[in-house]
Amino acid sequence: MSEKNVQQLPPKTCSIERLVTNKQDVEKVLLGQKSATRRNGRYADVGEIMVLNDKKFLVDHVYQQTLGELTDELVAREGYASVEEYKQSILSTHAGMPWLPQMTVWVHEFHLMEE
Repeated sequence: MSEKNVQQLPPKTCSIERLVTNKQDVEKVLLGQKSATRRNGRYADVGEIMVLNDKKFLVDHVYQQTLGELTDELVAREGYASVEEYKQSILSTHAGMPWLPQMTVWVHEFHLMEE
């Protein structure tokens, strides 16, 4: 994965403040159940800090991935037990969105910073 982080990244399409906004996802992050999020655009740079409920999370990795590359292990970092559970959650949130294996998303991985 480190090779992917060395690549020149295009400009962000959104701000880090919008990286994790869904109430359930915020709770998962705060409980330590979520340490990655996938978006259709790039919302953060490596080294940027996301703040949720006064807790700081450092973005470690930002890279692209296709939906077809997802595994149960990868979506566990999203706070889901399986790719199917993750897929159903995404499709229920984004009505009418197709789930195409070749669709590319941006992965943002982060961790809680020590106080």
